[in-house]
Amino acid sequence: MKARNVVVFACATLASMFAIAPGARAQAYPTRPIRLIVPFAPGGGNDTLARLFGQKLTESLGQAVVIENRPGAGTTIATAQVARAAPDGYTLLLSSIASHAVSPNLYRNPGYDPIKDFAPVALLGIAPVILAVNVDVPAHSVGELIKLAKARPGDLKFASGGVGSVMHTSGMVFSQVAGVQMLHVPYKGAGPGYVALMAHEVDLVIDTAAALMPYVSTGKVRGLAIARKTRMPEAPDLPTFAEAGLPEFEANGWYSIHAPAGTPAPVIDKLNREINRISNMPDVKERLRQLGTEVAPDNTPENLTAFVRSELAKYTQVIKNSGIQPE
Repeated sequence: MKARNVVVFACATLASMFAIAPGARAQAYPTRPIRLIVPFAPGGGNDTLARLFGQKLTESLGQAVVIENRPGAGTTIATAQVARAAPDGYTLLLSSIASHAVSPNLYRNPGYDPIKDFAPVALLGIAPVILAVNVDVPAHSVGELIKLAKARPGDLKFASGGVGSVMHTSGMVFSQVAGVQMLHVPYKGAGPGYVALMAHEVDLVIDTAAALMPYVSTGKVRGLAIARKTRMPEAPDLPTFAEAGLPEFEANGWYSIHAPAGTPAPVIDKLNREINRISNMPDVKERLRQLGTEVAPDNTPENLTAFVRSELAKYTQVIKNSGIQPE
């Protein structure tokens, strides 16, 4: 009997250990470095936000958050790799409008499902876009630019950092809302697109305030409007699209973090809590303000899922109306 009791006790103890193991592992997370994959080249808004939050997460979690830039194929290469990664919280994606709303509509087989293949973690911020033209374009307002575009259908060229980028999608939305035809000129990153704008190779760009404002504020390009409800305090002379006569224009960049589907809920919750705490740090709030990026309210994984679904549906329609065929 004594031997039998020992066996029963041992089995019960072992069972209880397995029962608490997942929770214990989640509490211990992370125990090694985390990779945060950015599907864009260094230097853009995505990379800037990744490095800001990556450094703060490194400090709070006690493990290095290593930024890995993997641009290409409209974000689909890196995004598909993360979708196939082990769901253990050690591979994360700096997701965005490109990876989760646009590219799934631009590519017949992007290699992933933006909803089913990912576990949402947190929305890092929403970045309003600015419409800017090169200084030789004879338009000093949105109305004048639309008039010019209608007088020269298909002649005005807008630059982007590649198919599926915020610059590309914002240009498509502007064309549809304004009822104009423009020529899309994709470059290998936002930087070359800005160079082309300042060299007068293209006429305009629409990109996030975080990336474009330095060029506007120094007069290297002419800002015409910003996609905010109110004017940006750092640029009081820059009107909103509504003030500029185009209130229907709704296009902004956004940045988020997703993990592979199946990542344990306690790990997701821990990352979400840390990101929300970091977002409210005074120095982070100031940096986001400087970048023109607004912190997302009520930032839960569930709300991020709802947000991504709405953006996916929006750009499904935008791309359909543009006549672009999936590649």
